[in-house]
Amino acid sequence: MKMLLSRLPKRLIALVHDVLWVPLAIVLAYLARFNFEEVPPQQQPGMWMLMAVALVVQPISFQAFGLYRGIWRFASLPDLARILKAVVTGASLSYVALYLLERLEGVPRSVVLLYPLFLTLGLIGDRVVYRWVQDKRQQISHRGGRRALILGAGQAGDMLVRDLLRSDKYVPVGFLDDAPDKQGRELHGVPVLGPLSSLEKEVVQRGIEAVLIAMPSASSRVIRPVVEQCKRLGVHCVTLPSLAELADGRVGLSRLREIRIEDLLGRAPVALEDARIRSFLQGRRVLVTGAGGSIGSEICRQVRRYGIDRLVMVDHGEFNLYLIEQEMRRLSGSGEVTALLGDVRDTTRMRWIFEQFRPEVVLHAAAYKHVPLVEDNPFEGVKTNVFGTRGVADLADEFGVQTFVLISTDKAVNPTNVMGASKRIAELYCQGLNARSATAFITTRFGNVLGSAGSVVPLFRRQIEEGGPVTVTHPEMTRYFMTIPEAVSLVLQAASMGRGGEIFVLDMGEPVKVLDLAQQMIQLAGYEPGKDITIEFIGLRPGEKLFEELFHDAEHLLPTSHPKILLAQARSCDFTRLEEALDALWTVCSSGDEAALRAGLKGVVPEFQG
Repeated sequence: MKMLLSRLPKRLIALVHDVLWVPLAIVLAYLARFNFEEVPPQQQPGMWMLMAVALVVQPISFQAFGLYRGIWRFASLPDLARILKAVVTGASLSYVALYLLERLEGVPRSVVLLYPLFLTLGLIGDRVVYRWVQDKRQQISHRGGRRALILGAGQAGDMLVRDLLRSDKYVPVGFLDDAPDKQGRELHGVPVLGPLSSLEKEVVQRGIEAVLIAMPSASSRVIRPVVEQCKRLGVHCVTLPSLAELADGRVGLSRLREIRIEDLLGRAPVALEDARIRSFLQGRRVLVTGAGGSIGSEICRQVRRYGIDRLVMVDHGEFNLYLIEQEMRRLSGSGEVTALLGDVRDTTRMRWIFEQFRPEVVLHAAAYKHVPLVEDNPFEGVKTNVFGTRGVADLADEFGVQTFVLISTDKAVNPTNVMGASKRIAELYCQGLNARSATAFITTRFGNVLGSAGSVVPLFRRQIEEGGPVTVTHPEMTRYFMTIPEAVSLVLQAASMGRGGEIFVLDMGEPVKVLDLAQQMIQLAGYEPGKDITIEFIGLRPGEKLFEELFHDAEHLLPTSHPKILLAQARSCDFTRLEEALDALWTVCSSGDEAALRAGLKGVVPEFQG
């Protein structure tokens, strides 16, 4: 018999179950009407007639309301709502049919109410009991999994524990959450044991083997002490990604990942004026240069959330462009996506792109940004950062682009290297062009982004994987750090605020010692700094500063409507002289004379100290 049932489709079994409840509910309704004594003989024909009609009408109602789309094991509130609608509709239609046939003779008024009530209780009750039994079975089968404590009993925690109950990797023992109204409550049978401050006590008392952080909006101030406690207690700690990483809304066991340095250095989530950004981007054709890079690719991910008409991605690196194109094909988002190979220094190619796609917004992220490499290859850095920007900006002006956004860097302030000087010239050119163009040229300036290509974080990570040493240039070196999603979000916010000619400086928070960063990354990898993996000081590289600056002394910062975005008062320049200087600099680029190149850079940027 059991084998026969296992061969039947589960939907058919569920339908048979529900149909059997129809006569049972009718009998119960009549018995309740007559105090659970024998139904009087004169009432029995009405009972049989109701049963015959309901057995025809009610299954049709069950099917119509989709009772068998869901799975009993995961019955939820929407499933229960469908049951209620199906029962009420089926019962009502049955009564209408009986009224037309027999004018409801032999059907007491109390039965009219009791029948759908008993039927609803039967259908819902069996589903709830089935789910409870299955949950208990899974909890028993999970005893081989790691005993886990979940931090955060909010929506993310709720979705995570559902997934855990279907897996045998972790056994959810309890939640910790600081919200007073959640204390003592349960989520899917898993209790909220107390606040986050009771972490150590609960880990010790309950034999916890893993801590799962389910707080995507938590700041580093919350995450850092949790990670430190887990390390001290010898408990494995993993987390759900941040809100920015969870843009698709999916939360589950598969999304859990190891703690990263970004989680410890990241700031509180940035509140964006989404309506303003949407108004800026919606229905627009957007061109992103350097789309395969760390910043450019994140720009592509984010702009598609705002209802754009088309995204044109340009990069000269084939593999990186291929990767972001494939990602854009997988992710949901608005607008057609076009990936084009092209170098911003190739004016002919860029002109064709502008003619073909007529962009309305240009987000210019293409640049050579690695300080030592550009220092060793200054001509290439200047050709891309200065003349690549000049060419794209001129095309934006010629083709009537509405907004051109230059992605700049803190290294453009009092530059000590060719990369910084070249980016400062790009800033000057865009500001000068803004004064004589219908296009709004906006500059955004920020410091290092965690995990970007060529940054210190991937370098340290690789050195740790190789067993060290981790190389730090100077024990006192500090840098500003921001996550890539946060930086791009603020770039889009600043772009939506700008009218043209502004230099927006993103609030980078407090500077971080690079030595502290290295030590934390070693600890996150499970090693002891100086013992398991050594740290080696190698001295400042050519063009490097000990401390970075976000604005020049003459650029008095002003607040804007967004607390994380400041406005640097731009210094004016003679655009005609700037163009003459750039023409001369272009001639130098063809000469191969590095001393003349550096002199030319200093002629345009007097504060350049390279």
